Amino acid sequence: MARADVVSHRGLTSSSQSGFEHVNVSGPHGGIPVRWYQPAASDVFSPVLVWLHGGGFFTGGLEQPESHDVALGLAGRGITVVTVDYRLVPLPVLAQVGALAGRAAVRHPLPSDDVAAVVRWARERAGGPVFLGGASAGACLAATATLRMTDEGSPVLGTVLAYGFFHAALPVPPAELRSRLTGHRRLTHAPFLLDAVNRNYAGSATALSERLAFPGGHDLSGFPPALMIDADRDVMRSSAERFAAELRASGTDVTRRVLPETHHAFLNRPALPEFATAIDLIAGWTARHADEGQGSRREKEEEPG
Repeated sequence: MARADVVSHRGLTSSSQSGFEHVNVSGPHGGIPVRWYQPAASDVFSPVLVWLHGGGFFTGGLEQPESHDVALGLAGRGITVVTVDYRLVPLPVLAQVGALAGRAAVRHPLPSDDVAAVVRWARERAGGPVFLGGASAGACLAATATLRMTDEGSPVLGTVLAYGFFHAALPVPPAELRSRLTGHRRLTHAPFLLDAVNRNYAGSATALSERLAFPGGHDLSGFPPALMIDADRDVMRSSAERFAAELRASGTDVTRRVLPETHHAFLNRPALPEFATAIDLIAGWTARHADEGQGSRREKEEEPG
């Protein structure tokens, strides 16, 4: 079992009264800070979801709304959430700045290694299989860690993927989708820049082509049930649409929702109505699949030896 130290106080939120504790999980590259968010009704069964923030693999953390507010929202709906401060790669283009921040050596698969270590630890602490999910770059990490767990023979119960990017190079967006982009994202989410972010994460052409770096276009056999929530006005939807088709072709049960008129990273904006919509979708889907998983395990335990 991975070692973990509780390193901070147990906090309480004023809105949901869901508790969280800061924990340091031991991983292959050193400690991994995580937060464990416990629903208020701790005496009631609560499925566990390991959740990963986005940020292009090079930014983000436990305090950003896409991590903290998502966890609070889900804990308030009865889901135990583990958020992960996985290692970040250097800033794209400005590698020397990354070196000053101590990130020069961080490339794939180090962030994925962190995630896999936390999933194993959470599984042990929870006493059974867990769910895994993330947003944007965190969705890609969740998908690759899902495959790792499946390859190891310890699959997660299901995977939640919010507006993710799953291919080494962005599939060509249809003209209709390109025409729907507005504001700064027409530049900051230009395909050539997104592809550069992926190359920055991978660190080499060889790593870029690996199944456990970007799973799109690779063997997805054994991938568990997946919930995909995508933004309508998001160029990355072209990757999500293709990945959903690839998952279905591999036999995965995929539930997919595209929220109308939404933009990328809406989970970083808790005041938006789509934030609450997505939290409700994730909580409901996770609870249903947790119940199904419990029923399957009970049936196996009751089978005659």
